[in-house]
Amino acid sequence: MINLQSIQTIQQLPIDEERKTALQPLIDYIIAQKDLHASIQLHFICTHNSRRSHLAQLWAQVAAWHYAIPTVSCYSGGTEVTAMHPNIKVCLESDGFEIQGNTDAENPHYLVYYSSDSAPIPAFSKLYDDKSNPSSNFAAILTCTQADQGCPFIPGASQRILLPYEDPKRADHQPDCAEVYLETSRRIASEMFYVFSKI
Repeated sequence: MINLQSIQTIQQLPIDEERKTALQPLIDYIIAQKDLHASIQLHFICTHNSRRSHLAQLWAQVAAWHYAIPTVSCYSGGTEVTAMHPNIKVCLESDGFEIQGNTDAENPHYLVYYSSDSAPIPAFSKLYDDKSNPSSNFAAILTCTQADQGCPFIPGASQRILLPYEDPKRADHQPDCAEVYLETSRRIASEMFYVFSKI
């Protein structure tokens, strides 16, 4: 399960002012929903739903749990179906996530555990409008510029937020692959923890 050392490391990572400005619409959305006593549905969208959108979904859910905001539900999807990349599984496990599922499948369906007192999070590649994702009253958070360009309109979204991250796939099959994936994961985690620390 997520360990305290990983959380402390994540919380200590610096976030520059430009990124804090980019994160503010997400903070404002969550606060507004919370003030209305409404459910808070965050839908992270990237082209292939294979790397960044999964990381953002999972770390946002963990941050909401850490800061005791129980009305948050996080989702992810893409404009194409591929698979959650195996390097994502490896880097998450290094921070304490327990991930179960059939890794031999073309598009593995995982259960991701982060706390003994919380239900696991299903994780697999899917379209943003998959039936497992919300169809209304959610914030659509675009984690890559391609998805932003490819999805000019997202049906049912009450707010659209562009929050792009650099794709760690540039390091695939390179000597620093594990380091790049872990760095990307923790950068996303640090921003999600920053967001929920402001609620």
